[in-house]
Formats: sequence, C-alpha cells, structure tokens
Amino acid sequence: MKFTVTPQRLTGAYGLNGVTYFPHSRIAGLDARSADFLSTVGLPTSEVFSSRMDVEDPYGPDVDAITLGSRFDHYGLQCPLESRSWWSLGFLFTSLLALDPKSGKVYAFPEGAVDCIELHRDIESLVFALIELRKLENDHEDDADPEELAARFREVVEAFDPTPFENEDSQWNLSLEELEQGIW
Repeated sequence: MKFTVTPQRLTGAYGLNGVTYFPHSRIAGLDARSADFLSTVGLPTSEVFSSRMDVEDPYGPDVDAITLGSRFDHYGLQCPLESRSWWSLGFLFTSLLALDPKSGKVYAFPEGAVDCIELHRDIESLVFALIELRKLENDHEDDADPEELAARFREVVEAFDPTPFENEDSQWNLSLEELEQGIW
C-alpha cells in the first residue's frame, strides 16, 4: 500500500530511536491498511505522544493489556460498549488514544471524560499530525509566533484530515489553544 507518510518522513522527524515498528500480522479483525502502516512506517514516541510499547504484560494474566475493555475493567472504569475491543495506542498529552481495529479510526479518551472523541480518520492521519506537531515544537523553541504556529498546524493537518478539529474538545483543539495563550 502507498502512504503519504513515509518511513523516511517519520524517522526524519523523530529519529530512529523515536519510532516503533509493529510486526505485520493478519490478526482477525485488524484492517489491512492499519497493519501495513504500523509495520512499515510505525508510530513515533516523544514527550507529547507515548506509544504503547511494553512487550511484557504489566497487568497480569487476567487482563488483556491491548484491548480497552479489559484495561478499563481492571481500573474500575466504564468503557463504552462499542470500544471494548479497540486497541490502546498510547497517550497524546493526557488523552488515551485507541485504534478501532475494524474501521482503522483513531479515538481519544480525554482524561476525566466519560466518552470518546473520534480524533483521526486512520493511523496515518495521526502520524501525519504528530510529524507536523514535531515541526511546530521545533519552531516554538526558535521563538516563532505561537498564533502563527497554531494557524499553520491547523491548516496543514486539516488539509490532510479535518477530523482532528471537528470536536471542540479534541486534544488538538485544546493544545492549540494552550499554545496560543502562551501556556506551552
């Protein structure tokens, strides 16, 4: 499959040590595009986005650490029925991100929220936004105008996938507001 986001773009932004590749597998129910992307392009890891990389099961034999339902049950949290089989991807700022393995869509569970928000149309869109975020972070360190950075980020990411900004409570909208207000 052809992707707009290439392994070279991802490693160029995060370095070789900042990218995790996942074994390609034909696990029942996992959409092929997500599987191909995760095995050939991968997921970045940084201070802002920490991908789920633990190989060992941190919860013990009775908890499936990958699926949300089992993890939420372990912590005594309510997990929406439709998302019980979704896979944990990691954390973006304070939101838990999950992949619906059937549709390939990425959802966010904001800290303290009862429900989830559709955050990206697919895993490639998430990684595209994370690469753009890395550029924003670098430019922010060079004292670029925060409002210009936020506007550029929104324009570029929205052209690729408008989903990240459709919900006013999405982690992307909240983070850009913080950037513009000088909280970063």
